[in-house]
Amino acid sequence: MQDALRITASTVDPGLLGLPWSVPLGKWPSEHIVSLPKGLSRHLVRFADLSGRVVAVKETTAEMAKREYEMLGSLARLDVPCVDRVAVIDGRTDSAGDALPAALVTSHLRFSMPYRALFTRVLRPDTATRLVDALALLLVRLHNVGFYWGDVSLSNTLFRRDAGAFAAYLVDAETGELHEEGLTEGQRLYDLDLARTNIAGEIMDLAAGGRLEHGVDAVAIADGIVSAYHSLWAALTAEESFSANETWRITERVERLNALGFDIDEMSMATTTDGTVVHIQPKVVDAGHHQRRLIRLTGLDVEENQARRLLNDLDEFRARSTKEWADEEMYAHEWLTRVFEPVVRAIPYELRAKLEPAEVFHQVLEHRWYLSQGHGRSIPLAEVLTSYINDVLRHRRDEATIMGPPTETVSIPVVTGAVPVPDEDDEDDEVDWRDLV
Repeated sequence: MQDALRITASTVDPGLLGLPWSVPLGKWPSEHIVSLPKGLSRHLVRFADLSGRVVAVKETTAEMAKREYEMLGSLARLDVPCVDRVAVIDGRTDSAGDALPAALVTSHLRFSMPYRALFTRVLRPDTATRLVDALALLLVRLHNVGFYWGDVSLSNTLFRRDAGAFAAYLVDAETGELHEEGLTEGQRLYDLDLARTNIAGEIMDLAAGGRLEHGVDAVAIADGIVSAYHSLWAALTAEESFSANETWRITERVERLNALGFDIDEMSMATTTDGTVVHIQPKVVDAGHHQRRLIRLTGLDVEENQARRLLNDLDEFRARSTKEWADEEMYAHEWLTRVFEPVVRAIPYELRAKLEPAEVFHQVLEHRWYLSQGHGRSIPLAEVLTSYINDVLRHRRDEATIMGPPTETVSIPVVTGAVPVPDEDDEDDEVDWRDLV
């Protein structure tokens, strides 16, 4: 009976009460189900419409649902890439009064896909390598905050495009353990070995189904996570020693970590008794160096590699500017309103579900480079936009969910020919397109 239903949530969405909890998840009516690609799972998982947004519903035991709900909350507070928790639904019964499994509800991560949905026919080696590299970075970030995953795999991860690479997000945390004192080397290496084994199995499964490019070595791809992980972990945590007159090495270490997308919040430093040798070791390292700088300057919240690419364009814009402002934020505001936003506004509304805005901007810059190389001259950005929209973007499949939030109902420019035409009813669309040449 529905009156026994128990909902655990930090913010309860009234729409939760409208979902058919008295029906087994596998038999939910089609009006509640959203068709989206999903990865492999030991539990039944279906996507549903909740108050105009997409959520994932997983049937499991009440104990496991509550444990995973709490774990996702802890990981979110630690700023680890993972799906957002929504609710735990317990006390479910069918129309006959028989008990049904509990359910964990999480938000669907827009513009993310399981690894099997990131290729159309066969998995190419370069795509596989980028996926494994993204998973290695996620695993390092998890281990860095003391999280033991216990079931590392491509299937338990969602991927978002990130300026030519991928950003990985944890989806399944039911086997995870959070250790405030940090992980032992044995725990880390066991997790890494699990990752290697699971990835090899997943790639071999693709090969058995004819979905792996001929000649690709599944074991070699799986081995890639081991080398990528060790390289990243050493860069973040290894102790470094140098002569006391080489203190520039401290700045070099910080800059090297910044280049990898990390900030050092705390560093251990010690010298030998005679003061001739300095030992340094990062103690607290946080990811998101470029993301934080971009948010501070522009308010844009994007993936790390996208932030790096946008900041490079911003820095180039500043270098070309004839203005002599002392405040970096002033250049950032001008770049945002005269370069980034006009490109985003140029994308026709019906194509906005193809890619998120930061990825579109990155791809437009890439497209401009290729066009300029091919023509032997610098191509105006307005011309590049038309070519990109008609020759590239229109032919991509949508990577957002099939429903967008209500805020995406604003009118936008329509591209006709080489010059976008602003909507007459939207004054914010009035931009100086000469800035795009």
